[in-house]
Parts: sequence; structure tokens; C-alpha cells
Amino acid sequence: MTSEEVRARLATIVGAAAVLSTPVLPDPLAPPPRSDDAAGRPIRERIEDPADLLDDDLTPAAVLVPLVLGPAPGVLLTRRTAHLAQHAGQVSFPGGRMDPEDAHPEATALREAEEEIGLDPAEVELVGRLSDTITGTGYRITPVLGLVPPGLALRPSPEEVEAVFELPIAVLLDPAAPKRRRAHYRGRWRSFWVWPHPDQYIWGATAAILVHLAHLLRGA
Repeated sequence: MTSEEVRARLATIVGAAAVLSTPVLPDPLAPPPRSDDAAGRPIRERIEDPADLLDDDLTPAAVLVPLVLGPAPGVLLTRRTAHLAQHAGQVSFPGGRMDPEDAHPEATALREAEEEIGLDPAEVELVGRLSDTITGTGYRITPVLGLVPPGLALRPSPEEVEAVFELPIAVLLDPAAPKRRRAHYRGRWRSFWVWPHPDQYIWGATAAILVHLAHLLRGA
């Protein structure tokens, strides 16, 4: 898919508000085949709403999902530094919790992207939102889609970001690329997506948002 095709596809999606409201959880791709544990009991493959894993109120947050419209389009991602108190070393989108002065999720996403990777808000063409994602760590994340040009001189914050990289759109459009993994959490099985990358481990909420974006771009 070329940059022009990405832009055209997103224009079609944004023109149909109902498409953007498709829930991220449960995951938009078809569920994997049923699996059984060692005792032959069915394992719950996914959680319909992970809010039931939480004891406290959800914290509103927003992330910027930057689509780089270069000769080979890609999705811009970051790897957080290893010393952070939360989500250390994990792959994520630029973003964070909403501050009281943020008027809307777009303001949060742009502010955080500028703070984390030095992305000038003027370089971002906002397109729309994906539906919210609830995380097992207590956040309600609003993903904000933005188009950015290639070759930007980004300045990652050494306190927050260890690396900035792209996941090619070609990988995103491959329905066989994301894989399902399981973990036992609070007495139950939880499944999640993992995306392939030679150097990074892309999983959790970031992977789920990518699955939703891929679903929309493919027109599934």
C-alpha cells in the first residue's frame, strides 16, 4: 500500500464514523481456534473487557498513532527506557495520561509526542480516533491517528525513550503477521497479540491498537 492509498483509505474510514467506533476489545480479528489446558478444560482465549481485572477507576490517557507517509509507509513506534516506573522497556506509541489542562485526547497525544520524541505538532495531520482501549494496568487509552512526513529530525527524550522505529505498513496489512500469546493473570488466562519485528517485542495495548488499525486499513 502506497502513501496515497493509505491516505485515501483513511479518508474513507473517517467518512464513516461507525467504522471508527468498532470496539478494539474484543479484538477485531477473528478469534483463534479453541485451545485446552493440560486437564482438558477450555481456556478462555480473550477477555471481553479487561476492566473486570481492575480494582480502581480507569485513568484517561491518549496516544498518537503516527503514520509515516514516505516511499515505504510505516507506523512510528517507541521503546520506553528501562528505568521508568511503569511499562519500562515496552514498545508503545507516544502518549500518556491526560492532564487537567488538556482539552481533549488530541491535545494529550500531541503534547506527549512533542515531549517524548520532539515531534512538532505542526508536522502532524490529525485524521481521527480509534476506539478506546482498556489496559490491565488501569488506563483507558484513546488512540489518535496522525499523518506525518518522512525524514523528520526527531529528538527522543533520553529520560523516556530509548529507541524510535517504524513498523512497515506491509507487515501491518499481512493478516498472518500478528500472533496470539497467553499469560495467566489474577487466576485466569488472558490472551494478547504480538507483532513480528526483528529487534522489538510489540505486544499488549500497542499490539491491540495495531490490530484494529490493520483491520481498518485492509477494509475487513
